[in-house]
Amino acid sequence: MKRWMTVAFIASILLVGCNNEADEISEAIESTPDTLDDEHAEEEQPFTYPLTGDKSDIKLDHRPVGVMINNHPAARPQSGLVDADVVYEVLAEGEMTRFLALFHSTFPEVVGPVRSARDYYIDLANGYDAVFITHGWSPGAEARLKAGEADYLSGLHYDGTLFQRSTDRRAPHNSYITFENIQKGIEEQGYDWEKEVPPLSFYTSEDIQVVGHAVSTIVVNYLNRNEVSYQFDEQTGKYHRFNGDSQTVDYHTNEPLLVANLFIVESEHNVLDEAGRRDINLTSGGRGLLFQSGIANEVNWKNIDGRILPVDENGNEMPLKPGMTWINVVPTSPSMDESVSYN
Repeated sequence: MKRWMTVAFIASILLVGCNNEADEISEAIESTPDTLDDEHAEEEQPFTYPLTGDKSDIKLDHRPVGVMINNHPAARPQSGLVDADVVYEVLAEGEMTRFLALFHSTFPEVVGPVRSARDYYIDLANGYDAVFITHGWSPGAEARLKAGEADYLSGLHYDGTLFQRSTDRRAPHNSYITFENIQKGIEEQGYDWEKEVPPLSFYTSEDIQVVGHAVSTIVVNYLNRNEVSYQFDEQTGKYHRFNGDSQTVDYHTNEPLLVANLFIVESEHNVLDEAGRRDINLTSGGRGLLFQSGIANEVNWKNIDGRILPVDENGNEMPLKPGMTWINVVPTSPSMDESVSYN
């Protein structure tokens, strides 16, 4: 498992450090192995991480954790985002997006900045039966969480205890939580932890045959104000992400975020109130663009048991490449043809 920060370094970032007492959940997390570089790793590792398709020598038996991560310019670069298995990027208010990052195969030492929830992020987290981590909420999201629609931890309840404020950024862009404290919160709330996670569909090393149009650069323009781009790296076979001119890297290690599957989906967005909160249709299905191995394919998307997945013209789930899957949700107005370009 990657460990991005020593305890001393965490203490320098957070106002209050966290202890290192192990418990049953942390033992399960600590048992998650590093990816092996040996050429025979696949033969030696009989299991597969269900949300990345990467090989493992153990079978994971715990739930994912879904964290609301801030994408305001003042919150960049983020911490721990590079370790997510699946990331949804969706508009909140205005032109700014937020991330729902789902962690399962690897838990970074610390993650954030953590931001507040909206209704549709809860739906996306529930598609993976994830423990939902947020710092605040809209009125609709608050009502649903308090009604028990998801297992959650909120920084509004644990600010200064499980959640800590960094001293180098200003609120609301400075809330962080360690995975050790997430474990503590799960135990304190009595949430179920041990569950089998239904796997996504992945290519195997023998059957990867991505066909389509070769492209190297993809640009997603959110409302002509927030530009996100991806650059294909032939050496790694994955995509580097950029917000404007700034590459998405880890705050502590400067490690670049690498995307194996970039999936862009078009969905109806409606503004609900003067604050700019939105209702986003994540159930109807619709048009999508799937980018893998430098190849673009026009596909469809479908909500399958709460998960936004690529499907072919017959509605059959399409396989993913092993690695991180990043899903950009864009409005139908302007259309995907207007907001997404690639070459």
